[in-house]
Parts: sequence; structure tokens; C-alpha cells
Amino acid sequence: MRLENRVAIVTGAGQGIGKAIALKLASEGASIVISDVNLETAQRVVDEIKSKGGKGLALKADVSKKEEVQKMVKDALEYFKAIHILINNAGIVKYAPITEMKEADWDAVLDVDLKGVFLCTQAVLPHMMAQKWGKIVNISSATGIGCLSEGQATYAAAKTGIIQFTKATALEAGPYGINVNCIAPGMIITDATYSRDSREVAEARIELRKKAAALRRVGYPEDIAKAALFLVSEDASFISAQVLAVNGGRMDRM
Repeated sequence: MRLENRVAIVTGAGQGIGKAIALKLASEGASIVISDVNLETAQRVVDEIKSKGGKGLALKADVSKKEEVQKMVKDALEYFKAIHILINNAGIVKYAPITEMKEADWDAVLDVDLKGVFLCTQAVLPHMMAQKWGKIVNISSATGIGCLSEGQATYAAAKTGIIQFTKATALEAGPYGINVNCIAPGMIITDATYSRDSREVAEARIELRKKAAALRRVGYPEDIAKAALFLVSEDASFISAQVLAVNGGRMDRM
């Protein structure tokens, strides 16, 4: 197994893409810290990992709060004695035209989606530097590389920021044997896909995204999980500071 004896933290892993990544890494032998604001959903993922013979720990943490991030890392180290992999996946979306956007919503998205990546990275880096090995994967978005829809200004700002933060972190962490990369998913079907609008509107949006992709389909959490597994494995040992677009060949970049 490619990740035997490795310990990974996956934020926002109680559902969707984060859950798929956690299950994929666990299937390759990694011990997984499932971090989520909802401890109940995090524990369900841990239970699933353990039912398949894996090791997991559920921790409640709001990645936008420094004290909660630091406690998460402290608890993970006490339980598993090491942290080798960090997947910065936690994120939220709040749609609104710029002229109608509430300042509180702007702050909330930037705090979770961008500052959360910084806080989690800052908390684990000293441990990775000390052991001279680490893998960090940040989850951005097709929105971060130019595939935009109306009402996504705050999300686009955060996801673009993640890309540049990835490159800056890779530069500082590289001399310590730490690879830092970014995944920019296209449209990925999760439960959240149908939470914004009616099912009819959601299905229409899905069809538009299919037409914008060279492969003429949308993606699923497993597609992102496979990319994450590659980037944290030794197969990607000479890859750092890169953005991997996992979007079916989106052609609607602006």
C-alpha cells in the first residue's frame, strides 16, 4: 500500500470531496484524521474507515479559528504521533452579486476557504519540517483558474488566493522535503450540488458544465480523491507548486 505508516489530516472530510479523499487515502494504508465542523458526520466517516480495517480519528474544528486548528493538530499528534499529509479541503460558498453581497458573507468565505488553508498549513509545517518530509494538497476550484459564474466573486477570490498561497508555501517548504500542490476541481456532483437551487435548475447547470468539458461529463468526488492520492504518493515526489485541473477539460475559461 502506497501510504502505509503515514498519517493524514483531511479538513472538511465529513462529506463530499473531503470524505472521498479520506476514504481513498485510508484504502492505501494511511491513518486519517477526519476534521469537520460537524463531529457527528466526521465520526461516521471514521466508523466507515474502521469497518474496512483502517485507522481514523474524528475531530471537530472550525478551520477559520486559529485556536481550534491548533487544538486539532495537537490532538492529532497526541493520538497518531506524527502528521505526514495535510489535505486542505474545508470550504464554503455564498452566492451573491457584488452589489448585493453582505460584508459578513465575504468575510465568512475568505475566513474558511483561504485563511483556513493558511492556519492549517502554518500549524502542521513545523512538524513536517522537523521530519524532513510532508505532502500538502490544497483544494482550489476551476473558479480559481478562470471558469466563472455570476455571483461567485468571494469564492473566486478565495480559490485564486489558494493557488498563489500554494506556490508560496511550496517555495518555503521545498528545502525541507515537503511537496505542496493544488487541485482545481471542475463541477463535482455532491449533495451540495442540489442545495443551491431546485433540482430542475441544478440539472440545467450540470448540462451546461458537461458541454463546457472536453470529456462531456461532470466529475464525482472519487475523481478528486484519485488525484489527491497521486499527489501525496511517492509517484509525485518531483512535483511541487503545481495546480492540477481535474475538470474534464473545461473550455469555458474567461
